[in-house]
Amino acid sequence: MTTLTAPPKTAPPPARTRRSSGMSKWRRRIPLLPALIFTIVVTQLPFVATLVISTFHWNILKPGERQFVGLSNFTFVFTDERLRTAVLNTVVLTASVVIVSVILGLGLAMLLDRRFPGRGLARTLLIAPFLVMPVAAALLWKHAIYNPDYGLLNGTLNAVYRLFGADNGPTVDWVSAYPMPAVVISLVWQWTPFMMLILLAGLQAQPGDVLEAARMDGASALQTFRHITLPHLRQYIELGVLLGTIYVVQTFDAVYTITQGGPGSQTTNLPYEIYLTMFRKYEYGQAAAAGVVVVLGSIVIATFALRTIASLFREEVSR
Repeated sequence: MTTLTAPPKTAPPPARTRRSSGMSKWRRRIPLLPALIFTIVVTQLPFVATLVISTFHWNILKPGERQFVGLSNFTFVFTDERLRTAVLNTVVLTASVVIVSVILGLGLAMLLDRRFPGRGLARTLLIAPFLVMPVAAALLWKHAIYNPDYGLLNGTLNAVYRLFGADNGPTVDWVSAYPMPAVVISLVWQWTPFMMLILLAGLQAQPGDVLEAARMDGASALQTFRHITLPHLRQYIELGVLLGTIYVVQTFDAVYTITQGGPGSQTTNLPYEIYLTMFRKYEYGQAAAAGVVVVLGSIVIATFALRTIASLFREEVSR
């Protein structure tokens, strides 16, 4: 009869080894401290100051009447009709831009994933709108395309009408007649290349042997896209939607430049409403409270984005 003996216990590392290991970790972290301190000073201290201001009734036109009101400004943020309208406009604007950009970006990514002469030039041209400054892009759409007198849209309409014998076509003030679509189209033009790049990276990360096996099994292009490509792109689509939402929800340039929130607050989103509260009504406390709400919402969305990015990295490492 054999007796089982317990495995020998390993002695814990000596205290000197543990101290040296801890010191080596701190030596690796010390070079990062200046960057960490700089980040805290630049980002967290202004946010703390905004939190403090949001608890005061502070109108800059009456500087001597500043008083502490606690959470009253946040109550105003969630009950004010103008801010509710701004929230609804923000949701409509963000959802429209992100959904359309993802669909168009997916189509362009699938086209650019194929080999054809001039593919490099086509990629460069399609990426170009994303490299244009937001204010410049908004000015381009407002004056060169939407302008009722010399814009491209009305010029094209007039040319089509003349082809059929008419003296002139209709003169449409696109910004006044369709304010929200005017802003959405300009932002879709700018953000579609961003979605295209993310989804193109996902398409090029597909395992070639799986696609080859699907072709050998007789799967059609639609079946391959539906059952292989689309599930593979799910995380990339989620990443594009989350990052696009973070950026588009903060849109100020296009709204201010193209429509200035009008007509009748039809395109006033949260950033522009905060601007009006701050620089038109001069209510610093209310503007700060609205800004805090927007920042907290952006942090929630960013958390999901970071989790998606982390899952993508884990998937790449596991391959």
